[in-house]
Amino acid sequence: MEYYHLPFCPAPGGQATMDHENFGELLEGDRIENSPYVLKFKKDMYCEQVCLTNLGRGEHPGARPNKMASAIHNQYHNNWIVDNLSSASKLEDEEYVTTRYSQGFPVGFIHEEEKRAYIHNHVNLEIQYHLVEGKEDEYQIVRFMVEPFSVKHDFEPAEEGGAKVATILNPIPSCDPKLDAAHTDYDMVTATDRFPQEAAGKVLFTYDVIWKENPDLRWANRWDIYLEMDNRMSAKVRFLSIGRKMVIVLVLSAMVAAILTRNLRRDINRYNRVPQTDEERAEALEEYGWKLVHGDVFRPPVTVPMLLAVFAGTGAQLLAMIFPTIFFAALGFMNPARRGHLLMAQLFLFVLAGGVAGYVS
Repeated sequence: MEYYHLPFCPAPGGQATMDHENFGELLEGDRIENSPYVLKFKKDMYCEQVCLTNLGRGEHPGARPNKMASAIHNQYHNNWIVDNLSSASKLEDEEYVTTRYSQGFPVGFIHEEEKRAYIHNHVNLEIQYHLVEGKEDEYQIVRFMVEPFSVKHDFEPAEEGGAKVATILNPIPSCDPKLDAAHTDYDMVTATDRFPQEAAGKVLFTYDVIWKENPDLRWANRWDIYLEMDNRMSAKVRFLSIGRKMVIVLVLSAMVAAILTRNLRRDINRYNRVPQTDEERAEALEEYGWKLVHGDVFRPPVTVPMLLAVFAGTGAQLLAMIFPTIFFAALGFMNPARRGHLLMAQLFLFVLAGGVAGYVS
């Protein structure tokens, strides 16, 4: 779903600008658009206001939920990028802090008891960077994380043209200008007098920006954690799974081989037996067992022989596409930062392997 299909804060000027995309991105469904969130390099920001937006009517029994609530019930996620780096999702509860490097961050959540949709209307944008080696004033972004929160802001709309879009009547500590600057955290949002924001009515969207220097993470390795899926499955578990499947295949293959060998030996013994009577001679001349099918193996099909040729040729074409793709990906040519290039390479190799399909067919 396109980002601005839901009633989020509109892009600057009210018109979203779509980034230039290649053919592979279009086929993958990527639609990269600009956003109203403003980042200033190495400048931390605290409870910056984005906009006020109306999400629609609330949830009532028998009534159809609004667009935003429907998206939350369907578990939609936001996919944001900074410097072409996809956002990781940082979710916190009373016991754990979970960071995921896939599928972005959730639009909202469903309350376990009320079964209502609540929207994440505040985000902490944590951006890690490091100094370029050998340069004094050049930096590179190496990680981008988003920690979403649901904060019910009681507010009064501000006058048009002002620096703020609303005056918050019950600010959390990070939004209170009277207190020392502090970034939003889990304890602020879950205090006794705080409540999450329901995905309905007028909602104030806010955000924090946190810049952290990370000299240990190299620019060339910033995508590694995405490709490893944050080590959610260890190498030991993968090898155990592969070994388990191989044992199953070997056991089943041994069973089939034992059955075939038994039948084949029975047939051979029957053919080698010297017939004693005319009835046994007639029976010996009759084809039996495996001899009934050996003549059909290389016999062309009677019905639609062209279909078999087409299937065989297309299979060879797919193999001729798959193996070079895996080979070049293993060499590092298929960089995930180049969006859509993998699909374009697959299409190019598939078309190039058309001659293989024709020859095999």
